[in-house]
Amino acid sequence: MQLSAIAAQIGARLEGDGTVEIHRIANLKTAGSGEISFLSDPRYRSVLTASQASAVIVRADDLPHVGGKAALVLPDPYVGFAKTAQLLDNTPRIADGIHPTAVIDPAAVLGADVSVGANAVIGPEAEIGAYAQIGAGCVIGPRAQIGEYTKLYPNVSVYHDVFIGAHCLVQSGTVIGSDGFGYANEKGRWLKIPQTGHVRIGSFVEIGACTCIDRGALDDTVIEDNVIIDNLCQIAHNVKIGTGTAVAGGTTFAGSVKIGRYCIIGGTSVFNGHIEIADQVTISGMCMVMRSIDKPGIYSSGIPAQSNKEWRLTASRVLHINEMYHKVNELERRLAALEGQKQA
Repeated sequence: MQLSAIAAQIGARLEGDGTVEIHRIANLKTAGSGEISFLSDPRYRSVLTASQASAVIVRADDLPHVGGKAALVLPDPYVGFAKTAQLLDNTPRIADGIHPTAVIDPAAVLGADVSVGANAVIGPEAEIGAYAQIGAGCVIGPRAQIGEYTKLYPNVSVYHDVFIGAHCLVQSGTVIGSDGFGYANEKGRWLKIPQTGHVRIGSFVEIGACTCIDRGALDDTVIEDNVIIDNLCQIAHNVKIGTGTAVAGGTTFAGSVKIGRYCIIGGTSVFNGHIEIADQVTISGMCMVMRSIDKPGIYSSGIPAQSNKEWRLTASRVLHINEMYHKVNELERRLAALEGQKQA
């Protein structure tokens, strides 16, 4: 694309030659002719000046440091980078047309220009929205609904009665609508509780590879609009994740957790069941969240990595915390008594 066309598409102010042809996004240090990069941190202005990129995306304050290159000026260069990357994206389509080995039930309904890859299976009364792409080996269960323009990469499994909105993206290996972990114990014997709820996923949701989203036990598991979920996450039955929330990889939500809107969940965090998290809460990576959080803010837990020798010492001291607590209380009591005697 010509730089002027990119500027128009992303709403940037063009500084310099708009006829420059841009072929791809590149790192500021390694970019060369025909490539565009960006600067979001002023500490790297020297790298910006030395860069061989044909064009850069910068804030207005950084224009004196572009070194004569063409520039696109935006308040947030990182957002400009993301939009430009979308314009230049050359990721192959997931599927083109209906592959002859796809198995589509006669009672399924496919919208205009739906593509279905090799060996995919679409069950009875499933509905696939217009322009959706269903990758090779995907399985869409009975009565499932997939919104328009949604893309499922190969080997995604969508169980019965699952609803996925429009413009969603689901990476390979993800399972949506599997049974929640619901059992009763009768004298040592586990009795399975049928999971009769559904999964409802909004629009513009992205779900990483090998993530599992369980169906509700009675009510639905709900993922609202514009949520992004990383790889290898576990979302148990009846969980609700609010609009605009981001969940990093390896996170586990136990049953009936409610996550507010516009939260940021760090990777490998763990949430206890039946708790509620307020809107605009940030959870640091590797947190263990055992209680509800009712106020926005940043919350952290866990012990940073130490040498094994240091960790063993820390662990041994932790085991004696209760003993130390009682000793400190006793010392405080004695100190208060001595101070009382002095005053007397």
